[in-house]
Amino acid sequence: MRRFGSNEWAGLFMLVAAIAVGTPVLVGMVPPDIPRAGWSTLFALFLGVLLVAVVAERPQVRYTAFAVTVLISWSVVLTAMAMDMLWILLVLVAAVSASVVPVPVGLVVIAANTGVIIWIKTARGDGPSESVVVVAFYLVIQLASLLSSHAFIREQHTRRELTAAHVELRAASALLSESARTTERLRISRELHDLIGHQLTVLTLELEAARHRDGDQARNHVDRANQVARDLLRDVRETVGELRAAPSHLPAALREVVGDLPGLQATVEIDDDLRLDEERTAAFVRAAQEIATNTIRHSEARRLHIEVRADGTGTVLTAVDDGYGHPDPAPGHGLAGLAERFEALGGAITFDGSAGFRVTAQVPS
Repeated sequence: MRRFGSNEWAGLFMLVAAIAVGTPVLVGMVPPDIPRAGWSTLFALFLGVLLVAVVAERPQVRYTAFAVTVLISWSVVLTAMAMDMLWILLVLVAAVSASVVPVPVGLVVIAANTGVIIWIKTARGDGPSESVVVVAFYLVIQLASLLSSHAFIREQHTRRELTAAHVELRAASALLSESARTTERLRISRELHDLIGHQLTVLTLELEAARHRDGDQARNHVDRANQVARDLLRDVRETVGELRAAPSHLPAALREVVGDLPGLQATVEIDDDLRLDEERTAAFVRAAQEIATNTIRHSEARRLHIEVRADGTGTVLTAVDDGYGHPDPAPGHGLAGLAERFEALGGAITFDGSAGFRVTAQVPS
C-alpha cells in the first residue's frame, strides 16, 4: 500500500476544498441550471478525476485525467452560473496544472478559465466595472496558484537532486579512501618483502653454509642464529600476508554514504568485523549509493534501513524503505548496472516493491 506523500496530501486538501465550494449547490441552497441530480453527478465526476490527476503514477493517465478535469470544471461552473464561489474550482485546476503539465500549458488553461468567467459575467449581464475587478481578481489568483505551486515543486526537485548528488560525492570519497588504504597496504607489503625479506633470505643461506664448517661450538651458535633468521623470515611473510588481507573499512564507508541525509532518516546495521576485499567493498558502497539516491528521488520515503550480514554462503546486503511500493518493480539503468556488478562477482541482487521498496544483494565468500 502506498504511503501518503506530498502529492497525496495536496490532492486530499483540494478534494476537501472542492467539496466545501460545491456544498451550497449540493444541499439546495443555490439552485443549479440543470437538474440537481445531474449536476451532483457532474460534480462528483469532477472530484474523482481531479484526485486521479494528482495521485496517478503513469504520466499518460495524469495528462488524460487533467484534460478531463479541465473540461468538467467548465461544465460544473457553467451549469450553476449563479454560484460565483464555484470559480474557486478553476483556481484549484490551475494549481494542479503545475504538477501535471508544463507551465506554458498551465497558462493556456488559466486563459481558458478566465474566458469562461468572462462568458458567465457577460451572460448574466453584470456591470462592466464589477466584471473587470472580479475577472482580474480570479486571473491573479490563478496565476499566483500556478506559479507558487510550480516554485514549490521545483524547490522539492532541486533539494532531492542536491541530496542525491551529495550521496554520490560521499560514495566517491569513501571509495577513494578505501582505494588509497589498499594502495598503501600493498606498497608497505612490497617494501617489507623487497628489503627485509631479501636480506633475511641471504642471511639464512649464509648461515646454512656456515653450519657445515668445523667446530661444535660455532655450529651451535650458527644453528640458533639460523633458527632466529628463519623465524624472522616467517614473521615477515605473515606480516605481508596480513597487510594484503587487511579488512576493509566497509562499516565506516556505508555510514559515510547514507549518514545525515536531509529529509531521509537512514540507518546502517553491519558487522564491524566484516572482512571484504576492495572489489566487494566497492560493490556494497555503490549499492548503498544507488539505493539511497533512488529512495530520495522516487519513493518519497522518510526512513531507509540498510543491513549487511555475513552468513554461511557469503555476505548479504538488505535495504528497505517506507516509501512507495510497486508489485512489479522495473529497475532502471542504475539498478540494472548494480545487478551486473554483483553478477560479475558471482552474486545476485533482487528487488521487491510489495511493501515499500526492498533490495537484497549477495556476494559469495
